[in-house]
Amino acid sequence: MHQVEPINGYISTWGEGPLWHHDALLYVDIEGHKVIRFNPETGEEKVWPVGERVGTVVPRSSGGMVIAGDHGFSFLAENGDLVKISDPELDKSNNRFNDGKCSPDGHFFAGTISLVKEKGDASLYRLSRGGEVTEAYAGVTNSNGITWSADGKTMFYIDTPTLSVLAFDYADGEISNARKCVDTSAVSASPDGMAIDEDDNLWVAFCHGACVVCYDSKTGEELQRVDIPCLETTACAFGGENLDVLYVTTGVHKSEVEEHAGKLFKVTGLGVKGQKTYVYKG
Repeated sequence: MHQVEPINGYISTWGEGPLWHHDALLYVDIEGHKVIRFNPETGEEKVWPVGERVGTVVPRSSGGMVIAGDHGFSFLAENGDLVKISDPELDKSNNRFNDGKCSPDGHFFAGTISLVKEKGDASLYRLSRGGEVTEAYAGVTNSNGITWSADGKTMFYIDTPTLSVLAFDYADGEISNARKCVDTSAVSASPDGMAIDEDDNLWVAFCHGACVVCYDSKTGEELQRVDIPCLETTACAFGGENLDVLYVTTGVHKSEVEEHAGKLFKVTGLGVKGQKTYVYKG
């Protein structure tokens, strides 16, 4: 039987994008304009204010991090210095970057969201190892969860309003052959951030849904559901020494008052392990 408990001190307005790296959880508070690193063993939290809504953060192999937010892609140093890389949607004031992750071969994929829900006006982008930003997949509305299979040959991706998970063939930074592999419409909420376990099962957080649901990526079948005592359950990541703890980020609901809203939660006793985090190799 699994257990769910709130764990950290920092309260996010809208926590998102968690990943496990160097024995700590790295995540963002989008509306708080912050990147946070939390060490569950020591309780230590380090917070970097970045001066913009930040949708995602990933570690960089040469040190520091890369973020994507209101102003596109930027490098974030440990000391908090920001160095702009590129903003592919400079002309779209109603869009910002949302979720993103690194591929097994070290590219950084991150997508945008249309804040006014203009259908098809957002895109998924790739920041290559060489530092070039190109459009990887167009015509999305709310780019969200993204992850890769253990063999690195399949990319899984959520455009939230479609209420589904897409699978793509993946090779050398390129995606192809888009197909629907999971239909999430049985859950009356929005599929948001996503993690993957060692068996290539997908763990999808449901915004406005107070839960994380595990799906078989091959059949689309629901395998397990974890209820989180927070309506705005936004994203999840496997972590801990054995990658067997599921960490879940949350946000503060506009009107409902919830005791632990905006906190990190940890879920133990699931009986599964996650896959390792990939870093940006540029």
